Amino acid sequence: MSTVNNKEFKDVKDDVFIDKLEKVDTFSDEQAELDNIETTAASKAAWLIAMTVSIGGFLFGYDTGYISSVLVTIGTSLGHEFSTSEQELVTSLTSGGALVGAVFAGLVADKYGRKMPIYAACVVFVIGTLLQAAAFHLPQFAIGRFVVGLGVGSAACICPLFIAEISPMRYRGRMVAFNNMSVTLGQLIASGIGAGFAHVKGDGWRATVAIGGAPPIILAGLLYFCPESPRQLVAHGRMELAEACLLKIYPTSTTQMRQAKIRSIEASIHEQTGSMADESLWKTTKRIFTTPATARAVFTACAIMAISQLGGFNTLMYYSATLFGLVGFSNATAVAIVVSGTNFLFSIVNLVLVDRFGRRAILKVTVLGMAICMLIAAVSFHYIPINAKTLELTRDVTGWPAIMVLICIICYVAFFSSGVATIAWIGTELIPTEVRAVGTMLNTVTCWSTNIIISSTFLSMMKGLTPVGACGVPSRRYKKTTPVVR
Repeated sequence: MSTVNNKEFKDVKDDVFIDKLEKVDTFSDEQAELDNIETTAASKAAWLIAMTVSIGGFLFGYDTGYISSVLVTIGTSLGHEFSTSEQELVTSLTSGGALVGAVFAGLVADKYGRKMPIYAACVVFVIGTLLQAAAFHLPQFAIGRFVVGLGVGSAACICPLFIAEISPMRYRGRMVAFNNMSVTLGQLIASGIGAGFAHVKGDGWRATVAIGGAPPIILAGLLYFCPESPRQLVAHGRMELAEACLLKIYPTSTTQMRQAKIRSIEASIHEQTGSMADESLWKTTKRIFTTPATARAVFTACAIMAISQLGGFNTLMYYSATLFGLVGFSNATAVAIVVSGTNFLFSIVNLVLVDRFGRRAILKVTVLGMAICMLIAAVSFHYIPINAKTLELTRDVTGWPAIMVLICIICYVAFFSSGVATIAWIGTELIPTEVRAVGTMLNTVTCWSTNIIISSTFLSMMKGLTPVGACGVPSRRYKKTTPVVR
């Protein structure tokens, strides 16, 4: 009897061992198929989709870039010249709208897909542009700025995510970086168009604003031909469409490769949602702050984002023409093009350096460089004769200090664009998967809330602390002398 039992037990053990071997072989085969599909060449369709979605990044850049020239050319078109507080209001309202738009887009993107928030962004871009271009009083212009901000926030949140989800792994970094370069390109073109229309008397600024209504229409038209991301299709159980989409992205892949990719996406979705299936938003947020390792990761990501905004780069995008006019440049809108051009060129440098030297090393060098540039700019501002109350020059000739300010700002932008500008947005890779959705939302809120702070206080800070103090260096106020009459 015992001999029979031992034989049966041995047969069962052999069957279990064989089953395990078969599972290991199946897993190995599936992993091999997954590795193979990621090494295939990206199709033209994948690049075209990425380029199409990157128009959203261009819109982000254009609508945050043209305000610099508009502030110095709008004059009395809206009934009176803008005061300092009114300039800060119309500038910061876009950041406020972006905060609302980013949070809203993040909340609906999983339910309605990636394309729907982009379509919504296109609509609000057009509405906001029309409100501004047709404005004849400040409240309408301000509302238009807020509405455009809703589109900016949605585009900033969804476009990089969409591109990452349709990109083959080998090309993902380059495709997402293309969106970042589109943002800086939009800012550069906005500066160029603003400088061109600065010499048009009357309402030339309206043309600068109105041109921003064309790209969202183009984006909405082209987006119709783009498929939803494979991840979204799998998440909603649309497996056939997901495989068809993968065939467009990986045209040389086999059916087995695409099926392995779909199962990999399913596993990833289950991993991210399974641990939080019965967990409320409050519990997830609480877990971030009660788990030390998770709290450190989220805090680090948000701190890098806060540094990128509170460092003051966006004040250069918003107020560069005003700032260069302040230090004595006669064609301030044209000089502002140099800042936008530097931003664009060094965003390409970041693309080359970030994977070669790593995030941490680049962050250390570039943040130190930004601080040194700001210190030298503060010293240069000290020698520029500015009336602290009116922020106007007290004499026409400024000489070398104005040139030094320009050089320092260019170097500052170069350090920013080649370092923290991009690293701040990829800092969410530090956040654990199970809380990444909430952590990313906190990172986005940090971005736009700190952006609101800096854009709504910069000009007042220049008056209250002097330009030297605004650069972070304690200074006595300038003597309140009579401004020069030109």
